[in-house]
Amino acid sequence: MVPELPPLPALTRAEGELVDAYLEVADLLGKINPSRGTHTYGALRAAQALVGKAEALREALTLMHMRGEHEVHADTLARALRVLDGERRTGRVTVRDSQAS
Repeated sequence: MVPELPPLPALTRAEGELVDAYLEVADLLGKINPSRGTHTYGALRAAQALVGKAEALREALTLMHMRGEHEVHADTLARALRVLDGERRTGRVTVRDSQAS
């Protein structure tokens, strides 16, 4: 039986877009990570997609700033990232332990 996930914390639309775009960028960086990859073609495709996802991340932050959301509520956003499996997804960006082969 799959455990029930905690609910996402209340986020503004821009904060939600920020979290989504951040995780999409992290997913792509994980695919590009040379210490974890196995094929250049997959890394190339991820690198090509990264440009668009980085623009989405920039747009989310721009929107937050323009709306007067000048502070990042790190604890709330961290909870959202955890609910969305952010620890595993961002963990693929780190350099792989050589003994974990």
